[in-house]
Amino acid sequence: MDKIVDIVRAIGEPTRLRILVLLARGELAAGEMSTVLNQSQPRVSRHLKLLAEAGLLERRPEGAWVFFRLKTDGPEGRIIRTILDEVPQDDLVLVRDLERLAQVQAQREEVARAYFETAADEWHALRRLHQPEALVEARLVEAVTGQHFGLHIDLGSGTGRMIELFAPQARRAEGVDSSRKMLALARARLDDTCSGQASVRQADILGLPYDDDCADLVTIHQVLHYLPEPQAAIKEAARILKPGGTLLIADFAPHAYEELRLAHAHRRLGFADQEVTLWCEQFGLVVEAVEHIAPDAGQSGLAVTLWKAELPLPLPASATKERSESRITS
Repeated sequence: MDKIVDIVRAIGEPTRLRILVLLARGELAAGEMSTVLNQSQPRVSRHLKLLAEAGLLERRPEGAWVFFRLKTDGPEGRIIRTILDEVPQDDLVLVRDLERLAQVQAQREEVARAYFETAADEWHALRRLHQPEALVEARLVEAVTGQHFGLHIDLGSGTGRMIELFAPQARRAEGVDSSRKMLALARARLDDTCSGQASVRQADILGLPYDDDCADLVTIHQVLHYLPEPQAAIKEAARILKPGGTLLIADFAPHAYEELRLAHAHRRLGFADQEVTLWCEQFGLVVEAVEHIAPDAGQSGLAVTLWKAELPLPLPASATKERSESRITS
């Protein structure tokens, strides 16, 4: 009872309820919420602290920023969902909040889009500065040595390098990107190397234009750190994978290079092993391997982590029946 009282007391204030409504739309930084709520950052931070202490929010510091997301499980998650279901969608204060939230999200997208458009010509050089590129690519290929794929889909395909890399193993490949300039570069590259077996298309990787269970291989290479909701990309990847299909993810390990956020629109400063593993498991994937690749001693660059996950094949009907009978017997 005490826990429930603490939770309800934490929510029982107009600004804190508004914060929950905003976070139900996705992860936000404290400064972004200050802009949306039109309140000072210290005041908003105080409300966030109280909500976090009540177990309603997950708090994630990243460099000079702090991001918050709603707790989704346990009694806290259930109470939040129940209360949010009762919030009137036409409340004028909330309507204005959501309008300002849309402006903040549009600004995010514009910053990322502007960066991609201006950096497209230097993309490969930029990535080589950040990581041991050739070694990462070699490890990705080794992760699926001997496997062949009917359809490979690359999310955030950039200049098409991942499609080119796996072309010998894929009968057909498609890349998805939101930048027209990137797509133009990818098309030129793939026309020269992939003999018509590959294509690219403009689309949102968080809302892919593909049916469920269509891809044998999905790759997400150095993309998640640009996304405000990286787990949403993993969810989409899991949705389009066929049972038995493979997901390969390559992204930075946690780091403190704040300049990448400021100068290159990085939304996240790397990912811990368990964070991506938990997202994969949340969407039904089984992580088979996690590998770390660091620059050689004396060389600059950021460490990279590779995750290999698969969507399990469904159990045969006979095995399902045997398990059910075993549970009944026990």
